[in-house]
Amino acid sequence: MLAKRIIPCLDIKDGATVKGINFLELQSVGDPVELGRKYALEGADELVYLDISASSEGRKTFTELVSRIAENINIPFTVGGGISSLDDAARLLIAGADKITVNSAAVHRPELIDEIATRYGSQFVVVAIDAKTIDGRWTVTTHGGKRLSERELYVWAKEVEARGAGEILFTSMDHDGTKSGYPCETYARLCDSLSIPVIASGGAGSVDDIADVLTRGKADAALAASIFHYGEIPVPTLKQALLKKGINVRI
Repeated sequence: MLAKRIIPCLDIKDGATVKGINFLELQSVGDPVELGRKYALEGADELVYLDISASSEGRKTFTELVSRIAENINIPFTVGGGISSLDDAARLLIAGADKITVNSAAVHRPELIDEIATRYGSQFVVVAIDAKTIDGRWTVTTHGGKRLSERELYVWAKEVEARGAGEILFTSMDHDGTKSGYPCETYARLCDSLSIPVIASGGAGSVDDIADVLTRGKADAALAASIFHYGEIPVPTLKQALLKKGINVRI
């Protein structure tokens, strides 16, 4: 059985790692390259860097940062945030990113997934899906959960896979930031319906939460931010605890 992956996520604004609630009251939590190196040394399997800068100048800064990350970090890293065209993806992959992630732009123009996968290969494409339950239906959202789409989670995930995505990063907006655990039944159904890996995001508050989504939820990887940035559950502590629970992780 493939080892389960642990993936710290770093939000980047104007070249700094930041953390806030719903992108408000943002505070710097460290240099992106140094934090990434720290997590790599601690045993993180991959990293995700998300650009939340709104300006074109911020985008330029992020591209330059991706080059520095590639030069200094020896584990795979994925980058995303505002990627809406093949040119956007090309810029970041050429800068040294191992994978790119697309979200809202793919919901609005699904052909973007085909274009990037055709040019660079499915292994380079992670599609992020944010969804919330409305009247018992998992509705896909965009713009950080603020806008509803017409799409339904399981149908959209199958389309994303068919269009060439290599992985799906699924966040339940109902659980994100609550630290109350993951909707494991939803993850299990999603994973059973797909042949590509699923990364779980949003809701991690304890080792047991992460263990549950990797076992009962059948997720291939767990992504988190606050618990790592604030030292609540360091990567080595998490991995040792998962091992003790019989979960296969790389040490």
